[in-house]
Amino acid sequence: MKNDSKTSCLFYLGKGGVGKSTSSALTAVHLAQSGFNVLLVSMDPAHNLSDIFEKKFSEKPYPLTENLEIKEIDINYWIKKYLDEVESQIRRTYSYLSALNLEQYFGVIKYSPGIEEYALLLAYREILSRNKEKDYIIFDMPPTALTLKFFGLPEISLLWLEKLLDLRNEIIKKREIITRVKFGDKEVERDKILNKLNQQVKSYKEVKEIFRDKTKTKINLVMNPDKLSFSESELIVKRLNEFSLGINNVIINKYYPEFIPNHIEDRFVFKQILLFPKSNTPLIGLQTLKNYLLQKEPFESNFVRE
Repeated sequence: MKNDSKTSCLFYLGKGGVGKSTSSALTAVHLAQSGFNVLLVSMDPAHNLSDIFEKKFSEKPYPLTENLEIKEIDINYWIKKYLDEVESQIRRTYSYLSALNLEQYFGVIKYSPGIEEYALLLAYREILSRNKEKDYIIFDMPPTALTLKFFGLPEISLLWLEKLLDLRNEIIKKREIITRVKFGDKEVERDKILNKLNQQVKSYKEVKEIFRDKTKTKINLVMNPDKLSFSESELIVKRLNEFSLGINNVIINKYYPEFIPNHIEDRFVFKQILLFPKSNTPLIGLQTLKNYLLQKEPFESNFVRE
């Protein structure tokens, strides 16, 4: 899956309750009003975007305005899709397995550790492949723990796959399995498991490259002007750095004039600070969001790092 389109992906993450959904919604409305073609995606199981826009969204993109569509990820749908793909792969590889039926165990398997991030990554890849005409795809991300696992999944999976490839090659050597047959000057790979492992390596490498491509992926850290929010934000930055991912923008949501954010420069590496002033009224409804955007401060930076 190569992201060879013009599309830029904007991710909004941060501590629960800081306003990721509101910030992503404001950004989507702002960009759509500026003439860009935008898809706003809720990856958070809480799906606060439905409350913000006072509309019921689903897997099918909802055309809210001329340039803005909104989509909600149904995590159970994508977990089932992921399990169906796994079962199909196993059946193709091990054709002698006739009793395999993961469907009957779905009620239990959907709670397996790690399955949510695999499902979200599957959804993310399909969203990219189906929306290459979009200028921006904005992702309202789930709570911190799941978001970090999502971003770390390609690299962690590659570590496992490399070990599995080594193990498979050793098995092939020791069992003297013939994996290649020559047709003229060409060699055709015949070991199905080795083929699948190599395909998965290629797939995860592509996702990893997209995550690290700053022209395609921009990660926005949302926080509030309080100690707990800052503390978790520092943890998020530290974890992302472990996967060679950095923050593009820091968004101070519910900002008030008495708060001076200058010291953030010493605690985070980022491009700029965006100030979203605290609203006197709940930011509910499209027109309310538009009215809020008429203020001077949103999307204006008080600090820019070269």
